Amino acid sequence: QVQLVESGGGLVQPGGSLRLSCAASGIMFRFYAMGWYRQAPGKQRELVARITSGSSTDYADSVKGRFTISRDNAKNTVYLQMNSLKPEDTAVYYCNAQHVVVPSRNYWGQGTQVTVSS
Repeated sequence: QVQLVESGGGLVQPGGSLRLSCAASGIMFRFYAMGWYRQAPGKQRELVARITSGSSTDYADSVKGRFTISRDNAKNTVYLQMNSLKPEDTAVYYCNAQHVVVPSRNYWGQGTQVTVSS
């Protein structure tokens, strides 16, 4: 079955960095666009960053210049490097995989908590 397993979350001080990883299994990874979403308490889930099968990237305005998404097709893994973290980045971060031809093949990870606080 399809599994997306996130790791790398935790507690970090403002201005700090974290790198999230999402390891995928059960899918042909190179045929999927991969994304990171986040959901803060009381708010809707929002797109943070997305990378296509061809490695084109897109970012939410709130994270541009601070976050970097990348993928390693050999390892079936997508990463989110988060620098200059702010308290407003606190949320549960979810990994998403969507097939480039059949968008209904859309999968989510279980989420990893990121807390930015002094």
